[in-house]
Amino acid sequence: MSTRIDLGHAESVFIGGAWHRASGAIRTVVSPATGQPVAETRQPSAADAVAAVASADDARDRWASFPVDQRVAACARWLNALDARSDDLDAMWALEAGMPVRHGRALYRFAAVPAWQSALAGADEVLTDRRRSSELGEVLLRREPVGVVVAILPYNGPVVTVASKAIPALLAGCPVVIKAAPESQLTMAIVAECARLAGFPPGVVNVVCGGADIGQTLTRDPRVDMVSLTGGHVAAQDVLAATHQRYARVQLELGGKSPAIILDDSPLEKTLRSLIPGATNAAGQVCALLSRIVVSRRRHDEVVERLRVGFERLRIGDPLDPKTHIGPLINEDAVRRTEGFVTHALADGAELVTGGSRPENLDVGCYYRPTLFTGVCEDAQLARREVFGPVTAVQVYDDVDDAVRLANATEFGLSGAVFTADTDIGVEIASRIRAGSVAVNAFGPAMSSPFGGIKASGWGRESGPEGILGFTELQQILIGRQ
Repeated sequence: MSTRIDLGHAESVFIGGAWHRASGAIRTVVSPATGQPVAETRQPSAADAVAAVASADDARDRWASFPVDQRVAACARWLNALDARSDDLDAMWALEAGMPVRHGRALYRFAAVPAWQSALAGADEVLTDRRRSSELGEVLLRREPVGVVVAILPYNGPVVTVASKAIPALLAGCPVVIKAAPESQLTMAIVAECARLAGFPPGVVNVVCGGADIGQTLTRDPRVDMVSLTGGHVAAQDVLAATHQRYARVQLELGGKSPAIILDDSPLEKTLRSLIPGATNAAGQVCALLSRIVVSRRRHDEVVERLRVGFERLRIGDPLDPKTHIGPLINEDAVRRTEGFVTHALADGAELVTGGSRPENLDVGCYYRPTLFTGVCEDAQLARREVFGPVTAVQVYDDVDDAVRLANATEFGLSGAVFTADTDIGVEIASRIRAGSVAVNAFGPAMSSPFGGIKASGWGRESGPEGILGFTELQQILIGRQ
């Protein structure tokens, strides 16, 4: 029997500070955990997307004129409203996207809230006018909002990307149109309702959930001054094509193939407490996942065996169960993509250590066992391409220089990690890894500080007080001598 839920705004879009009936097609939300329908939503149309941009455009001058402390207060009220609904957010995300509630709670507590709070705490300082002298007179440096911002969010972290994109933009004085994935529409309805309760002026926060066609309508609108995307290469290429002719600002946070270097002195018991969740969280659907483990030949067998045991102890099942570690993938397409990577890895000669199949005890749902391969060569598909599923590759190094070389042998540069008993050495090695964020004896990044990628992992930084600056233009006013 189908399990359905009643949601007041499932057929609505949030535009101009109010709920409006969406004018697109009906979409049935199917639980990836059960394969059963749980709700019906109505998708936005292109007309809804245009209306959202028009609303933000109408609000741009008014919101930009608000003092920083008033912008901070409104964003703080939004966070307070979300705090009151945090359990609902976790449950809804588990229901529609299959993310375990324990993962949702951790991501909210250790990523979304710190990103939000650090931006609130630092907004006044980073947006304060600066003065300096010059050969022509005094120079006043001012931070002006860039304008209307479209924030494109992924299904695998909608609330944390609201914190890292929408909040810095709002604090900078930019009205935002949030385009969330259809797989997070029910979750985002709660987020939007909390924005309504926070009392933003009409048009300052707008929320629509739709597919690529809605994103294309938004990014091609000439009234949009900046697009901030978290997504994949196809979406990034489309954003660049849509914005380059009008020179709109673009911020991209894309995928990764992040390495974790384990030095020989690393205490494995402690290391695995970070490494196992760092490699398997959200069934591998995390852009900063530590999907490549780089270990010396001397410790290879020990590390692989400990990883095998750890992977097999992870509890797979109902994402609404607080004891569940691994929930389902988002849909059957994601399962088939993961299966394709496993098949290809075996054909490339990699050795399957554990996993590599659907769980035998789960007859329904988009589940896949946490999978570990060793013997993964440097040019193998599994070493170079992002799976976005629970598949981890082990690679072997000869010495530390070789470990760094392997870590950097990728087109991506999002994150990484170094595990060692000597923190100073860990920091030195981390500085040699070409990635926007590298952790030492931890799984990062810290979302209270700027985060982003290099190379094919994108450009720009979000989160932290400095993340606000990406949504501003720096204006110089020269005051001539009398």
